[in-house]
Amino acid sequence: MASRTRFSLAQARRIALAAQGFHEGRPAAAAKRHLSRVLQRSHLLQIDSVNVLVRAHYMPLFSRIGAYDRSLLETTAYHPRRREAFEYWGHEASLIRLDLHPHFRWRMERARRGEGIYGGLARFGRERRAFIEEVRREIETRGPIGAGELSIGGKGQGSWWGWSDGKRALEWLFWAGLVTTATRRGFERLYDLPERVLPAHILNAPTPSPEEAQRELLRLSIRSLGIASERCLRDYFRLDPQDAKARIPELVEAGDLVPVAVEGWSGPVYLDPQARHPRRVEARALVSPFDPIVWERTRTERLFDFRYRIEIYTPVEKREFGYYCLPFVLGERIVARVDLKADRAAGNLIVHSIHPEAGVSPEEIAPALGDELRLMATWLNLGSITAPKAWRTSLAV
Repeated sequence: MASRTRFSLAQARRIALAAQGFHEGRPAAAAKRHLSRVLQRSHLLQIDSVNVLVRAHYMPLFSRIGAYDRSLLETTAYHPRRREAFEYWGHEASLIRLDLHPHFRWRMERARRGEGIYGGLARFGRERRAFIEEVRREIETRGPIGAGELSIGGKGQGSWWGWSDGKRALEWLFWAGLVTTATRRGFERLYDLPERVLPAHILNAPTPSPEEAQRELLRLSIRSLGIASERCLRDYFRLDPQDAKARIPELVEAGDLVPVAVEGWSGPVYLDPQARHPRRVEARALVSPFDPIVWERTRTERLFDFRYRIEIYTPVEKREFGYYCLPFVLGERIVARVDLKADRAAGNLIVHSIHPEAGVSPEEIAPALGDELRLMATWLNLGSITAPKAWRTSLAV
C-alpha cells in the first residue's frame, strides 16, 4: 500500500508517464516480446481509420519501443494460432488483450439487449432481427468475408456513415459479440464467427459477473494510468458513469485504488498501489492523437498544461496547429506539436509545421526532435524528410 497521500504535479506526471512505459529506454532492436510487453501494459490499442501518417494502432508501439517490424503487430492481432488480441469496443474500436475477452461479455450482452450501443444501431437491432440473423447465417456459411461481399443488404446510401443494411447488421452482430474480426484486408474488417477465430480456451473461460468484470477493467485502468480521476478511470475502457461510480468505492475498500491528492487538482484522485515513482523520466516520443497518454484531454491538460484538440474535422481556415498534429514528449513534458504527413508515393516524411509550447525554445527541442523524425522516416520506409525552412538546419534533416 502506498504511504504517500499528497503528490506534486511533477510527481503525478512522472507516475503517469511510467505507467505507460515512458520511463524505460527503447530496446536496441525491437522484437515481438517488446510489442507484447506494451500490450500487456496498456491492455489495448485504439484503432482509427485516419492514415495520413500511419494507422493509429501502430503508433503507440513506435512511441515506446522505436522502429519495429509492423508485421509483428499483424501477427499479434490476426495470426490464426499466435494472436494475442481481439477486436472489440474498448476505448472506441480497439485491439484488446485476448485474455480480457471474458471481461467484455457483459458489454456484448448489453448490446444484444440494445443497451450501451449507438441509438440508431440499437433501433436497427430491434426492428431487423430476422434480417440480422440471415446475415449471421451467411457469415457462418461463407466467412470470413467483408461487408461488401454479403449477398444481401445492398450498398450504402451515403447516410449514417454510408452504411448499407448489411454493414449495419454486421456491426450490430460485432457489438453483440456474435461475430468478430478474423483479419483485415487493407483496412477492411473481415468478419467471422468467434468460435472459428478465437482460441477455445478463451471462449470456454468462465464469464465473470458484470460487477466483477467492471472492477477488473478499472483495476487495469489504474495500472495503465498510474494516477487518475474518476473520469479518467472510466474513460480508459469507456465505462458508463453509473457503473464506475458503483465500482470505485468497492475498489477503494479492497485497497485496489488509493485516494490521494495532487497539487492543483480538484475532486477525487486515485493512485495505483503498485505505481512506479521514478525520480525522473527521460522520454523522447512523438505520440499520436490516439495514444493512451493523451486520450482523456482534460487529464492531458491537467498533467502537462497542454490543451490538445485534434483538428482533422476542423475547417482548414480554422485550424490552429494542423490537420494531424502529434504531441512531442521530451523528458517529462510535452514540449511541441508537430504536424506530420507520410507522402508514400514520393517516399517523403513531410513536416508541415512545428509549434513549440510557451517557454520552450526551438534550440531546446530540435536535436531530439530531429532524431525522432529520422527514426520515424526509417520505420515508415520513407527516404527523405521535408521540414519548414526555419527548422531544417537545427533538425539536421
